[in-house]
Amino acid sequence: MTGFFDIPSDLQHSWTGLIGLHMREALLPVAAGLLLALPIAQLCGRFRWLYPPVLGMTTVLYAVPSLAFFVVLIDYTGQTELTVMIPLALYSLVVLVPAIVDGVRSVPDETLAAATAMGFGPVRRYLQVQLPIAAPAIIAGLRVATASSISLVSVGALIGNQGALGNLLAAAQKYDRPELAVNAVVTMAVLAILCDALLVGLRMLLTPWMPRGGTRPKPAARRAEITPEGAVR
Repeated sequence: MTGFFDIPSDLQHSWTGLIGLHMREALLPVAAGLLLALPIAQLCGRFRWLYPPVLGMTTVLYAVPSLAFFVVLIDYTGQTELTVMIPLALYSLVVLVPAIVDGVRSVPDETLAAATAMGFGPVRRYLQVQLPIAAPAIIAGLRVATASSISLVSVGALIGNQGALGNLLAAAQKYDRPELAVNAVVTMAVLAILCDALLVGLRMLLTPWMPRGGTRPKPAARRAEITPEGAVR
């Protein structure tokens, strides 16, 4: 068991240090992606013709291999965390933009009309009415984006010690220590599960009108609910 946590010194971090580095490199891009996705989704909601090309562009970005991003970025950002985080932020858009757009479009027209009648402008209506109702869809998108980002951070091992826990996979082969690979896989899986549980708890906190267990939602709540499948299709 000691060898399981015996991290090679050339990784320059302890096991807990690798976890902290991994979470920083995984969660900051998702947060940046969310900040980018919110105004993009607002534009797509106001100008519906804009949504298909934006969705196509994010899909194309997601299809670009991370190694290709590294090759382009490394001349500008070097072998740093930023080289890993920029592609992850762009990848998150392919999930977050559709999730927010679908959630905002689920807001009933009568709700928007009532907000307009109360003097809410487009921005205020978006922030105070549409986004809170779209919270289930946004959280669903964040769950997918976060799990994906936690997994993809390990690709950073291709450019040195920027893969966090993913560096253990390379070290396992280099030093013929398979327990390091098991450590990396198990730790990343646990981190993804914990983050997902926290996001589920956040959804429950932000959407008290939604069902907590086996109870069926009321019609009004069910109409505003967006499933994870709908958020990423």
